[in-house]
Amino acid sequence: MKLPIGPHSGNLLSENDRPAVRTHRGHFRFNTISALSLLVSIAVGLALQELVATLPDAGDTAYLFAGILSAAALLFILPYWPVVLAIIAGLWAALPVYFGTDLQYAAAVITIGFLLAPGVEVINQWDKIVVLRLGRFHRVRGPGALLLFPLVDSVAGYVDTRIRVTDFSAEKSLTRDTVPVHVDALAFWMIWNPEKAILEVENFERAVALSAQTALRASIGSSDLATLLSERERLGEEIQSIVDAKTNPWGITIISVEFKEILIPKELEDALSRQAQAEREKKARVILSAAEAEVAVTFRKAADQYRDDPVALQLRAMNMIYEGIRSKGGLIMVPSSALESMNLGTVLGAGAFAEHSGSARPAAPPVPSTGETGPKV
Repeated sequence: MKLPIGPHSGNLLSENDRPAVRTHRGHFRFNTISALSLLVSIAVGLALQELVATLPDAGDTAYLFAGILSAAALLFILPYWPVVLAIIAGLWAALPVYFGTDLQYAAAVITIGFLLAPGVEVINQWDKIVVLRLGRFHRVRGPGALLLFPLVDSVAGYVDTRIRVTDFSAEKSLTRDTVPVHVDALAFWMIWNPEKAILEVENFERAVALSAQTALRASIGSSDLATLLSERERLGEEIQSIVDAKTNPWGITIISVEFKEILIPKELEDALSRQAQAEREKKARVILSAAEAEVAVTFRKAADQYRDDPVALQLRAMNMIYEGIRSKGGLIMVPSSALESMNLGTVLGAGAFAEHSGSARPAAPPVPSTGETGPKV
């Protein structure tokens, strides 16, 4: 389940997420260490009572022990100093009435235990606590073990100083070119001053989320759709600087803001897809045209080379026919005029004549001995 911040604002915080600050309704946190401290004080009190005076029988001692533990269990539910004082007063009033034995030594030690046990704290390495003394700020404590001063000290909150992440979104926000979009983003932040975070802001987690969401909406409204899709990193840095300037006086720094998802309407998505397809087809046609132009230039250069050398052109034509037959493994049909244009008969005939004639040459026909140049009549 998510906690919505406002209408059409998206999901910001999850109930399963560990909160950055844990506030308590009481003045202290009665934990396992406190219960163990109280047990030790009960044992010491009963041992001292037995050494100095006398203890009641085993049954009465068991009832006494169970009553004290029941009172200690109440502190897990109601961690208030007035409840501690009421338990101590009831202890001193009930002992003489129900047990008929003077148990002042045990009661004194147990009273000290009830006063000190709620103040025993063990703070984790990543936690800090803000301590108030008589309602005013006293100091920030942690990590490690500490002891609160009984009755006058109270804990304002336990602050997790590790890096946190908040999921925020902006639904149906209009870009500068009036396109409705849904944007999900993440804000990474941490608390560097627990005192300011606790004392300056009532609910700084909600404040950080709302500030980030407001900055996100402002960034979407000042950018068109193309900028929003192509410049996510720059817009994230812009939102981070805006939110960090607002949260820094609270003792909180925004480390980074990252866009997680940008959703646009289905109709616009189809239109953009068709536009992208048309642009790709346009580029393909331009590239094909450029290739045709380059091929034409190359052919023109080849034509200039073959223009003054018909033999080379014939050899090139014959080579093309031969390559076609060899690669395809079949026959190539060419028009009869191709043989005349390539003059294949003359070339092949000249080759055959040169092959069979060898070095012998035919004798020239006899020439008339007369000096006449024409036939006789």
